[in-house]
Amino acid sequence: MTHLPPVPPALTEALLAPAATQPHDATSVPIFQTSSFLFDRYEDLAAVFAGRSDRFIYTRGDNPTVAELEALIARLEGTEAARGFASGMAAISAAIIPFVQAGDRVVAVENLYSDAFRLFEVVLGKFGVTTQYVDGADTDAVIAALPGARLVYLESPTSWTFTLQDLAAIGAAARAEGVISVIDNSWATPLYQRPAEAGIDLIVHAASKYLSGHSDTIAGLVTGPKALIDRINHDAYHYLGGKLSPFDAWLVLRGMRSLNLRMARHMENGLALGRALADHPEVTALRHPAFHDHPGRAGLSGFGGLFAFDLAEGIDIPRFADALRLTKIGVSWGGPESLVIPAEAALGLSGSANSFRRFGVSPRSIRFAAGLEEPEALVADVLSAIDEARR
Repeated sequence: MTHLPPVPPALTEALLAPAATQPHDATSVPIFQTSSFLFDRYEDLAAVFAGRSDRFIYTRGDNPTVAELEALIARLEGTEAARGFASGMAAISAAIIPFVQAGDRVVAVENLYSDAFRLFEVVLGKFGVTTQYVDGADTDAVIAALPGARLVYLESPTSWTFTLQDLAAIGAAARAEGVISVIDNSWATPLYQRPAEAGIDLIVHAASKYLSGHSDTIAGLVTGPKALIDRINHDAYHYLGGKLSPFDAWLVLRGMRSLNLRMARHMENGLALGRALADHPEVTALRHPAFHDHPGRAGLSGFGGLFAFDLAEGIDIPRFADALRLTKIGVSWGGPESLVIPAEAALGLSGSANSFRRFGVSPRSIRFAAGLEEPEALVADVLSAIDEARR
């Protein structure tokens, strides 16, 4: 297995220990599957409405199971507060919409997640918010775009090209300019990348991916300073309706108890496959942060298992995908199974706001999500599929 600096003990302890004593001394956090909570006295209810009490009142607002997950992600990321949402996109929307208005400009990295791109283009564009896209690997270009912007949106690494950003440099520049910084940290998780320590304001997670880790839930999280989370609560959380359910929060909590062990295997498998493809004659490009130098590498203590590679013209891509046996064809990532999606299919995404076409993703590119299989079997599966797909 690949050996990297160990996960700090405090993070491991946070993954395993609940934030509060559980009813009946339960080992795991219970699912509080209720829509509302009762009060014995009128004054108790009135105190909640007046903000004098933090008792639970209605699950669309707050729920004990969801609150445990929110407290956990805040501890892991080293932030003050967090909010859970029904999907990663609900979390991204809530991290952006409260902070922009008509006439504002947002700076976003190129090759960002396709639905985040559509949020900027279709939704925010409709309401007079413009987005300037910048190559995130070009730190000077990102910093040069910040003056006059309202918010900068980062993914390190980006979704299909897996380019890194220098979070410390960008975070410092954004704060100097009064620009709110937001990052999607789903790929590295809090174990391998610490955006808050680099000066990034808000951290978003598609908790359906590595945090949950079992391909059985959809969830999202936003964490950061209490003042910004309060703004999200006031301007978006209650009104957009994307509230995380208690059961899905419990599924994420369950998954996070093994996060450090799972991430080690995802990383090992991604690196093993990356090494096998790095000098392969039918692979024309390898897009994995571990195999490329960039100042953003300094902020990573480990690697996710999601990366991409380009296949030569002599390989029939549909035949390659169909020839895979251990690896499955499918979107998303972060679960036990390895998944592959060819850009050739993604380029056909319906609608005008197609990030793959907008940023020139190569139709020869293959996005690969390394799962938890044995690394030797995974490498053999991919190499065999390449051999079978030669024209």
